[in-house]
Amino acid sequence: MSAIRRHCRRVSQRDPFRFPVATATVGIMRCRPIPSFAAVLLALAGPALADVTLELTDADSALEDDLRAASRLFDIDTPASQPAQDVIAAARADYARLLAVLYDAGYFGPDVSIRLDGREADGISPFRTPGAIRDAAITVTAGRPFRLGVAEIGPTAPRTELPEGFAAGAPAGTRVLRQAAEAAIAEWRSEGHATASVADQRITARHDAAELDARITLAPGPVASFGALTPRGHERMRAAAIERIAGLPVGERFDPETLDRVAARLRDSGAFTSVGLVEQPLAPDESLPIRADLVEAPLRRLGFGAEIESSGGATLSAYWLHRNLFGGAERLRFDTEIGGIAAEDGGIDATASARYTIPAVPTPDTRLGFGATLEHLDDDSYELDRIELSVGLDHWFSDRLTGALALDLSHAQITDRFSRRNVTMLSLPAGLTWDNRDDDFDATEGAYASAEIAPFAIADDGAGARLTFDARGYRSFGERDATTLAARLQLGTVEGGDTTRLPPDWLFFSGGAGTVRGQSYQSLGAMQGATPTGGRSFAGASLELRQDIFGAFGAVAFADIGQIGAEALWQGSSDWHAGAGLGLRYDTPVGPIRLDIATPVSGTGSSGDLYLYIGIGQAF
Repeated sequence: MSAIRRHCRRVSQRDPFRFPVATATVGIMRCRPIPSFAAVLLALAGPALADVTLELTDADSALEDDLRAASRLFDIDTPASQPAQDVIAAARADYARLLAVLYDAGYFGPDVSIRLDGREADGISPFRTPGAIRDAAITVTAGRPFRLGVAEIGPTAPRTELPEGFAAGAPAGTRVLRQAAEAAIAEWRSEGHATASVADQRITARHDAAELDARITLAPGPVASFGALTPRGHERMRAAAIERIAGLPVGERFDPETLDRVAARLRDSGAFTSVGLVEQPLAPDESLPIRADLVEAPLRRLGFGAEIESSGGATLSAYWLHRNLFGGAERLRFDTEIGGIAAEDGGIDATASARYTIPAVPTPDTRLGFGATLEHLDDDSYELDRIELSVGLDHWFSDRLTGALALDLSHAQITDRFSRRNVTMLSLPAGLTWDNRDDDFDATEGAYASAEIAPFAIADDGAGARLTFDARGYRSFGERDATTLAARLQLGTVEGGDTTRLPPDWLFFSGGAGTVRGQSYQSLGAMQGATPTGGRSFAGASLELRQDIFGAFGAVAFADIGQIGAEALWQGSSDWHAGAGLGLRYDTPVGPIRLDIATPVSGTGSSGDLYLYIGIGQAF
């Protein structure tokens, strides 16, 4: 008996994720079930083993790779070192797993043999297993690739776009059948038919013509509305707060994108480590209740950070976070940072801040925040002590686009080459951020752009505005996308206000890890008469080529350039400097550890100087 025949059985026509096949007699093959949609979503296997072999005929090497990846025999340790029953179990499971790969690729007349020490695996009695198994040999004859003879699915929603491969004459395979059914059901659901499903499928493999006929019938179901949200698994969170944060529009027409946004709101609250939304059976009024399965995050979190820059010194930071202060995902966070430790110029900088945020105020996609900051900056050209109070809103327009609006009131005591003065400032920063990067700390694809305008008024000294822009792009290529090209553009300008009255850190400097590596920290500024100060405009660009080397190690080559202008909007005279260097990266669960060495290329720095930078996360 063929090793495949024992796996043939009739499957219920009501199962929307499994296709039975009626076949003609071809050799010893009589019935070959096409496995379920779920079964063809296969896990990747481990590396191949010397004493497990696979021989494939009638197909290319790409299919052989897929078969190896699907086989459990290639995923276990050396068979000779495994209990015989474990090897036999893996071999028996491989019949269905290998068939799933073959059917996925459009081979519906295969022959699969799995021999353990020369004996067919499905012929080994579970009551008389050998003491050990030394060799496993898999032999697969793929047969002819099938094409679609009939490709029908319906009824479909008006705007349904089926896969191009779901057409008569196209290569057959369970993958394209699954994609067609998923696309049709997804469109019905987007039209409000929450319970759309496969009602019937008639799949026939005609072996004489090597064709597969597929007729799939859908049941759209009624147009549903959102019912009530029922949270489950919460302990400290209040149910009413969960419903407010989720923002499920009860009574409105069902929409899967709205449901995705509900889940995102709950995740973004930071109060949960796991969020799962489960659609319940339709109620008699055709409303769809939703159950939220939640796992609450630990209440508190403590974090630390460190960076080292040879000219700017070391920076140490720490924070303490409470995720759910009053049972409504209210967050209280304290941050502290000490910088300039052992810096070449200037003294110690210190910052302490507190921020309290409330989610879903005033809308489910908006967060209200209050902040307070104490700051001491001791730079080579100025010394500043400041207290700042703020209130603001963060709003999520979409998964990629966010906005922020705040009102900041600050009072600073400043000592610089101009004078010793007190500055009271009121500002209204507003910003937008677009972010579709695949990873915040180690991006390989996507883009990031952030723009902010901060109108300000200084007591007894007029008003103005500060504008900043930061754009980054990432593209990977090469074998296994092991090479990444990353680019960054930074712009900034200050319009209005007296330069001698503005807080020095509202002006622009260049040099150091955040702008131009290979130049001393904030070494490039502007001149106010004969007095050095920050500039009113800034432009900077960075380019990195990142290469995976082996294991967790990577290498980087980079170049940075920066420009500072004395006047706003990049008018008038300006000065430029640049740096370049090489770096190493080591991947960790919290992001890559970064080590860069850079040297000046142009500008005031000496070409023989070397600057070292160490931190966590990519430079940008």
